[in-house]
Amino acid sequence: GMITMRIKDMFFDRATVIRAVDGTKRKVLSKAGAFIRTAARTSIRKRKASAPAGKPPHSHEGSLRRLILFGYDRAADSVVVGPVGFKKSVAPNVLEYGGETVVLSRRGGRLTSRKVKVAPRPYMAPALEKERPKLPLLWRNSIRKGA
Repeated sequence: GMITMRIKDMFFDRATVIRAVDGTKRKVLSKAGAFIRTAARTSIRKRKASAPAGKPPHSHEGSLRRLILFGYDRAADSVVVGPVGFKKSVAPNVLEYGGETVVLSRRGGRLTSRKVKVAPRPYMAPALEKERPKLPLLWRNSIRKGA
């Protein structure tokens, strides 16, 4: 009861296959980026006070949450997720990893600045860890039956 199958003269259009695989990969990576972005954004709650060290930062005016974006990086063949548009500000990085930054404040009509140490309040790494178990399912669900 053994079945033997032989395929003769089989060929495929390599460019078409590569394009299909690349398109699927781009879609899967983009979905992964969207999931991680959403997890990061929803972890940042709107509150007046600072978040406790070790927890995601609180949002005071909304720009950190709003500017967490994702995009497919063709050169690196990967998806990049994180805050963008903070030209000279190190705030997003300092919040994630901790470190020193300069804080500006008004005192008696005068603008003053002081250096402060900030404990880490990670929001991107926990978002990745939260979504990591779901990522293999994106690949599995990307394969079309009968294609």
